Amino acid sequence: MKMMKSTLAIVTAAAALGLSGIAQAGATLDAVTKKGYIQCGISDGLPGFSYADAKGNYLGLDVDVCRAVAAAVFGDASKVRYSPLTAKERFTALQSGEVDILSRNTTWTSSRDAGLGLNFAGVNYYDGQGFLVNKKLGVTSAKELDGATVCIQAGTTTELNLADYFRANGMKYTPITYDTSDESATSLESGRCDVLTSDQSQLYAQRIKLGAPADYIVLPEVISKEPLGPVVRQGDDEWFNIVRWSHFAMLGAEELGVTSANVEELAKTTKNPDIARMLGAEGDFGKDLKLPKDWVVKIVKQVGNYGESFDRNVGAGSDLKIERGLNAQWNKGGLQYSPPIR
Repeated sequence: MKMMKSTLAIVTAAAALGLSGIAQAGATLDAVTKKGYIQCGISDGLPGFSYADAKGNYLGLDVDVCRAVAAAVFGDASKVRYSPLTAKERFTALQSGEVDILSRNTTWTSSRDAGLGLNFAGVNYYDGQGFLVNKKLGVTSAKELDGATVCIQAGTTTELNLADYFRANGMKYTPITYDTSDESATSLESGRCDVLTSDQSQLYAQRIKLGAPADYIVLPEVISKEPLGPVVRQGDDEWFNIVRWSHFAMLGAEELGVTSANVEELAKTTKNPDIARMLGAEGDFGKDLKLPKDWVVKIVKQVGNYGESFDRNVGAGSDLKIERGLNAQWNKGGLQYSPPIR
């Protein structure tokens, strides 16, 4: 119910601000070019996806989406400024024009896609909702959580998924909602709630921030589909295409074996027509996007292909050590797939 009220409030606010037709063709690219940077809406601190390191540099899989767009548009992945947003703030910030892209572990749903004046530009992480518990609770399955007190982040799809799951399994629970993921995790650690539920990626990220991560386990059940990806305002197809194809470029580069280490050499020497088109050595496919011929070269050189970004931020090269799973390439058992650049 809280999520439905939150969504209604966002729609009402958008209407009051006259945002239904705010985005005109090319308006966002023109504004971004004029100010010289992209304003990127990110989470308020989620390791692996969007967070600030000790030096204040923003890192993460979601951050790399915005860096890739900046590399495509400006030839410089650093031309991004970041707005940390709570789940309740994120859609209003995008609708109002406060941010140019929302890249904040946000689930693609029909109501968000059709009812909020927004467009999802792709899926950069296929996820699902799970449960994090302290081992001392003595449970090994979500089916054993009847009567539990559950911590939830407000303004998310998590609330409705949880209600559906417990009702379907004839169980009862007591919800406690918080505005931020950190507040939810702190409540679990203090013992105020028995279990924390969220997207599994977020659970792994929150677990490493706890005082004794080894004391907590993620239960095996995945109770929902959570396709997470970048979001833009409806009505500006030009900007939508740039964001979408920047993501596809990283996916396509990984599939074709183009990496940050070899991209510049391949742009000069490749005999593979697919790679030649992608890297601008053949044709001029950036022109359709109002981007330079070497836009993919800039993305891959400065940000990496999708696999490099995944491994660095959430995979084998990170503290999270999340396996590729559904986020593997389509030809390696996963769902990630890029249409061809041609």
